[in-house]
Amino acid sequence: QAPAASTLRSRDGRQTLMFSNIRAYSGILWLCLRCETILSNLWPRMALNPCAGRWGPWAASTWQPSLCLIAGNIEYSCPATNECEITKRRRKSCQACRFMKCLKVGMLKEGVRLDRVRGGRQKYKRRLDSESSPYLSLQISPPAKKPLTKIVSYLLVAEPDKLYAMPPPGMPEGDIKALTTLCDLADRELVVIIGWAKHIPGFSNLSLGDQMSLLQSAWMEILILGIVYRSLPYDDKLVYAEDYIMDEEHSRLAGLLELYRAILQLVRRYKKLKVEKEEFVTLKALALANSDSMYIEDLEAVQKLQDLLHEALQDYELSQRHEEPRRTGKLLLTLPLLRQTAAKAVQHFYSVKLQGKVPMHKLFLEMLEAKV
Repeated sequence: QAPAASTLRSRDGRQTLMFSNIRAYSGILWLCLRCETILSNLWPRMALNPCAGRWGPWAASTWQPSLCLIAGNIEYSCPATNECEITKRRRKSCQACRFMKCLKVGMLKEGVRLDRVRGGRQKYKRRLDSESSPYLSLQISPPAKKPLTKIVSYLLVAEPDKLYAMPPPGMPEGDIKALTTLCDLADRELVVIIGWAKHIPGFSNLSLGDQMSLLQSAWMEILILGIVYRSLPYDDKLVYAEDYIMDEEHSRLAGLLELYRAILQLVRRYKKLKVEKEEFVTLKALALANSDSMYIEDLEAVQKLQDLLHEALQDYELSQRHEEPRRTGKLLLTLPLLRQTAAKAVQHFYSVKLQGKVPMHKLFLEMLEAKV
């Protein structure tokens, strides 16, 4: 509660109030007992700040006028005889006598600022009672967004750097060059995904066998989700890498038209939801944990990881997107479509592998065969 730093009285002498209570009255002229300054019904928007010697607004959010204080341990000394006349017109003439007059009329030394900040809003804690003033109910601002949960923050930090395509030089343009570029890009992304997964809270607590089972089950879903998120700013284009973007015609020439349309369906779904990066990284971790693998050894541990990530998404939506209570469910409902799209991609690239026309690196081949 604000200290009883000064009293005000009406000019007819019938009422005396503390500064902390002045907000309940209007239309009355008040006299500051410290420096004999009149406060009019201009408040609360603009009123004379009597002991500061200047005009200034009162903080409408706290309804606390400035108190007559000095900073820190500074002590004022009178250059004369400590008997200077302090009036409205002469209140600046002597800080020491002005301060002494304030003490004599009721200002408490406990109200003196202990910091060395001049002016500004007072730091005293007080309880605001909206019933005491009709104005206070108008000052309620919308709730500020809360800080991100630790898990979402970790996932944002763990997000890998951008990768760039490396089309084979000298190879003529066509489906073979496009597929070779995408297979090489996928192989390098797999290395990044394995390193990324280790930074997911709780993932490293799983057995090595279960870690491998989750990665072998969900790697294509993670790749597809990355393509989808990178493609959100574009219209009807898929961003496989920052420097490798394919439209419908390019996809048709590469023999990827069916896969292009399937991924584009996901892109449009996430565009409609206006997915944020925090949601993207959490969904990506959920896609990894939400495995359909038949080779999980410790189902309880994997379920615990799923629950942890699910709660992180729920907490994020509750704190950052509270105006959409069903948003968590809408986001989770995109995961089945993601899995279907990933299955189409696996089948397509496995058929490419069987044709033997496109070179594939060892890691990409192993993960592709494990998925099939």
